Amino acid sequence: MSRPRILLTRDGFREAVFARDEGKCVCCGAPAADAHHIMDRKLFPDGGYYLDNGASVCADHHMLCETTEISVEEIRAAAGIRNPVMPLHLEDGARYDKWGNPVLPNGMRQPGELFFDENVQKALAAGNVLHLFTNRFKYPRTPHLSWSAAIAEDDRVADRHEFDGHRVVATVKMDGENSTLYRDYLHARSIDGRTHPSRDWLKAFWAERCGDIPDGWRVCGENMFAVHSIRYDSLKSYFYGFSVWNEVNVALPWDETLEWFELLRIEPVEVIYDGIWDEAELKRIAKGLDPDRVEGFVVRRADAVPARDFGRMFAKYVRPGHVQTDEHWMYGAGVTEQNGLAAEGAPRP
Repeated sequence: MSRPRILLTRDGFREAVFARDEGKCVCCGAPAADAHHIMDRKLFPDGGYYLDNGASVCADHHMLCETTEISVEEIRAAAGIRNPVMPLHLEDGARYDKWGNPVLPNGMRQPGELFFDENVQKALAAGNVLHLFTNRFKYPRTPHLSWSAAIAEDDRVADRHEFDGHRVVATVKMDGENSTLYRDYLHARSIDGRTHPSRDWLKAFWAERCGDIPDGWRVCGENMFAVHSIRYDSLKSYFYGFSVWNEVNVALPWDETLEWFELLRIEPVEVIYDGIWDEAELKRIAKGLDPDRVEGFVVRRADAVPARDFGRMFAKYVRPGHVQTDEHWMYGAGVTEQNGLAAEGAPRP
């Protein structure tokens, strides 16, 4: 029987974890010194003080958990936790280390939103695990605005967004495949490496531009080659860019992003609002969206956004009735249906 998800205070968290574990380290049985956050509290907008996100540990085993030499799965098993608490923006069923870095099936890891934090770097260096990290990044899940019309049960809502009083940019949310371009590589959001005609086109597009992408940077956008749930008949390009990230995992300011798109000959996503945050105006825009043409829109702070702040500085509105069709368009029977370009065509490699 799963325990109820009750958010505790900091002191209440320590008391409850120690009480459950009888004041003993779950790894060795010695007197516990700390109530360890299994998934780091910075990954949770509410601090993550949940009983099933804690384990009583001695000082030595606490250090091994912090350095990730003891895995998240191992410490949960030691504490008898069968109903793990996970930050909502992380993927269901995926593996992560204590700092939110995705763990791949082969044991390698991808840098997560906290990877470049000084304390995280020190912990990972102390655990001698930095060599396990790739230089590929999975695009984070964008939280919904609280008034988004299509919020699923497992979706995260940006109830603590930091838009008030700031310049924001709202761009059309296109119904394509989230894709990332580096100087030396490209992949879809899932980084699965599967071949597909739409990805073949993108590889050729990327090959003409990759030399101008700085080392360690990445360009993120929508691959619009294949029809998903919305058919497009007059695209300016089969790739629309929406963000550029530098070598320390910071999304560039919007104006600088546009400069890079111009340099790389990448069509930016359509801007439908640019100004100081105005919820009433954005709700008006949402009501006027054409459901046959627009999936929704994404709002971002116009200034630079570090990865760790993504969940507070990016949010989306999704139209009612939108249905994801990734399984159908990519793996269904028949020939891939291709979107259409505008009359004058679009940049083709």
